[in-house]
Amino acid sequence: MSLVSTDWLEKNINEVKILDASWHMPNTQRNGYEEYKKDHIKNSIFFDIDKFSNKKTNLPHMLPDSSEWEKIVSSLGISNDDQIIVYDNSDVISSCRCWYTFIFFGHDPKLISILNGGLSKWKKENRETTNELYVSEKKQYMAKKKDSLVKSKDEIEANIDEKKFKVVDARSKSRFLGLEKEPRPGIRSGSIKNSYNLPFGEIINQKDKTFSEKKIIKEKFAKIGIIDENNVVFSCGSGITASVLGLAYSMINDKYLPTVYDGSWVEYGKIK
Repeated sequence: MSLVSTDWLEKNINEVKILDASWHMPNTQRNGYEEYKKDHIKNSIFFDIDKFSNKKTNLPHMLPDSSEWEKIVSSLGISNDDQIIVYDNSDVISSCRCWYTFIFFGHDPKLISILNGGLSKWKKENRETTNELYVSEKKQYMAKKKDSLVKSKDEIEANIDEKKFKVVDARSKSRFLGLEKEPRPGIRSGSIKNSYNLPFGEIINQKDKTFSEKKIIKEKFAKIGIIDENNVVFSCGSGITASVLGLAYSMINDKYLPTVYDGSWVEYGKIK
């Protein structure tokens, strides 16, 4: 159950834990938390992608360590057996990064889902929102991280010759081909050698920000030569939209768990 509908969430709103994981690209001048304070789905708690990340690196929103993750999730009032629904108000579907992080730290994939269409679809359907901040009682969360679901720069570089897995880049075609300047300073244009490109927007319905049907997603992956493979790693600019493709691919491959190059192009393409 990687996706839930707005109807489903409205019917089950008091039975699940809800997280608002809105995040915006630095050049948009938008602030997810400020928007959350003004308007969000009832009972939702804000999940700060930047704040809840590894503070020991200068790379953006990298995965924290296990002990830090336990503190974060416990403070949100979430326990290991809670069913979690994540949504966002972001054009880059940042809720998927939150979804991926929970799975990386061992949350049961069957117990965490994305609200298909996010806050924008919810509001277009005139469903209830509030500006009241929800306070949840602290719980005890235990992390059981799965190291196989993340790749380092060294592993990515070694794989260029070893070819143990396929790397799929979620950025736009123009950024992948090096025809467009990167949005962050100090990062060169281009892509990882031998990687494939599937812009994440191609598997999202732009009208309502819902995911495309499984048939279309399968066709998009097949077009770049990815068919029923389990050794697939997703990359992007900084690990956000890679998670969108990770979710999409897990929807069409039951045996696949999302695997991400955490540093993504912001690490690999850094000008030394």
